[in-house]
Amino acid sequence: MDINAYSGNISDLEVSAIAIAVFKDEKADDGFLKSLNDAAGGLVSSVIESEELKGKEGESVYLHLSGDGCKAKRLLLVGVGSKDDYKLFHVSQVAGTAARQFRSKNFKKVAVVPRFEGDAKSIAAAVAEGAVTSLFDLDKYRTVDKENKAVDSFTVVVEGADDAALNEGIERGRIIGESLNVTRDLANEPSNYMTPTDMADKARDIANEFGLNIDVLDEARMEQEGMGSLLSVSRGSDAPAKLIILSYVPKGENAKGDDNLMAFIGKGVTFDTGGISIKPSENMEMMKYDMTGAATVLGVMRAIAQLKPSMPILGVAPCTENMPSGKATKPGDVVRAMNGKTIEVINTDAEGRLILADAMCYAKKLGAKRMIDMATLTGAVSIALGDVNAAVIGTDQALIDEIINAGKEVGEKFWQLPLDKEYTKQIKSDIADIKNVGGRKAGTITAAAFLKEFADDTSWAHLDIAGTAWSDEAKPYRSKGPTGIALRTLLNIIAREEK
Repeated sequence: MDINAYSGNISDLEVSAIAIAVFKDEKADDGFLKSLNDAAGGLVSSVIESEELKGKEGESVYLHLSGDGCKAKRLLLVGVGSKDDYKLFHVSQVAGTAARQFRSKNFKKVAVVPRFEGDAKSIAAAVAEGAVTSLFDLDKYRTVDKENKAVDSFTVVVEGADDAALNEGIERGRIIGESLNVTRDLANEPSNYMTPTDMADKARDIANEFGLNIDVLDEARMEQEGMGSLLSVSRGSDAPAKLIILSYVPKGENAKGDDNLMAFIGKGVTFDTGGISIKPSENMEMMKYDMTGAATVLGVMRAIAQLKPSMPILGVAPCTENMPSGKATKPGDVVRAMNGKTIEVINTDAEGRLILADAMCYAKKLGAKRMIDMATLTGAVSIALGDVNAAVIGTDQALIDEIINAGKEVGEKFWQLPLDKEYTKQIKSDIADIKNVGGRKAGTITAAAFLKEFADDTSWAHLDIAGTAWSDEAKPYRSKGPTGIALRTLLNIIAREEK
C-alpha cells in the first residue's frame, strides 16, 4: 500500500473515498465537515442531527456523496469522542478504522482527514502507522475465506501543511507499522513453524536486510558461559535453544557511545507445555505466543535499524521450547545461573524467568547500563490488571516513569506494581540461593523479585505483558490476535531521548 501526503484543498483530491474524524456533539457547519456536508447534499448534518452519529469514540457512519463539491463519492465519518480528549494515538485508530472499512468495500484509492492539531510530521506518522497495522490479519494459513481485497493508495490530508514534513512522518509511521506487523506475525506463527532455530533465522534475515550486527549463541556456547538457568528449560526439548543478540551501532558525528547502552530483552519460549509441571490441555495452543517478548525485540530492532537514532541499542532474545521428556528438568532440581546464583526449580512452568535471568546476565556482560525486559510471564498479571494495562516493575523509578509516560503517548498502558524487599522473602530457598516461584500470593511481583536478583545494580524495568499481548476481540482499527504491545512504547522512549 502506497501512503501519500496531501496538503491542498480536499475538494480537488482524486480518491474514491474519504474518511474524516468527527468530534462528540459536533455540528456540520464549519471547515471540512461543512464542505463535505455540502458535497453530500446535507447528509452529514442529517446523520449528526438525528444522532445516528453522536461522535462517540468507535462510532462510524458510511455515506454516499452525490454532489459536485468533492471528487470522492464515498464518505466515512469516524467518531473520536471529545475534542479535548483526542490524542495522537487516536489519529492512528481513525486511520486504521478507515483502512479496514475501505478495504472491505474494495476501494483502491482512499484518503483520511484526521483533524488533529499538532505538527504535520507527527500527524502523518500516526496515520501511516495506523493504516499499515490495521491491515494485519490472522488468515496467513487459510486457503479459503481469505481476505484478498487491498487498498492500493492511502492519502494523509492535512491542509496547508509542509509536504516535506508530511512525507518524513509517513516514512517513520510506515517503518513502525511494518515492524509492529512483523512482531505480530512472529507471535502468531504456529510453533512448528517458529522454533528457536526459526527465530534465529528470522533475526538473521532482519540483521542482513537492515544492517544490524547479530550473534546467535548455541547451546555449546551457552554452556561455556555458564547459562545453566536457560539451559535447564531447553533440556526437555529436541529443539536446541538459541540466544539471539542484535545490536545497533549508530554512525556519524552525532553518534553516542556505550556509556548509557540500552538493552531490550524479550522472553522467547516458542512453545510452553509447562514442562514436567504440565499445563492443562485446554487452550494450550495459545502457548505458541509465549515468545511475544522476543518477537517484540526483533520488531523493535528492525525499526531502530531504519530510524537510525544516535544512541546504541542492544536486543537480546533467549529462545527455547519448554517440553516434558526424560531429559527435562524436574521440580526440586537445582540449577546454576550465569552469575553463579543457584536456583531451586519448584515449578517448571515458571520457566520464563529462568531464561530471562541468564539473558540479563549476558546483556550486562555486553555492557548494558539500562535494561527493559518484556515477557508473557505470569497468569497472575491477567487477574490483577486484565487486558487493559501491562504491569511494569523495576529498580529505577526514572526508567519506570519514562515507560509509563512514553506508553501514554502511543496509547499503551502500563501500571506500576510494587517491589518491596518483603516480596524477595517469598523466593528464598531452603536448599539454594533462591527458588523460581514464591507461592500463590503476589505472583507477578515475586516473578519480578526473582528477576531483580539478576539485575544487581543495573538500571532495570520489567514489563509483564501476559494479559495484553493478545486480544480475543477485534477492534474497528485492528484485527483480533497479537497486539504488539510495548513496541511503540520502546520506540517512543528512544524518540523522546533523541529530542
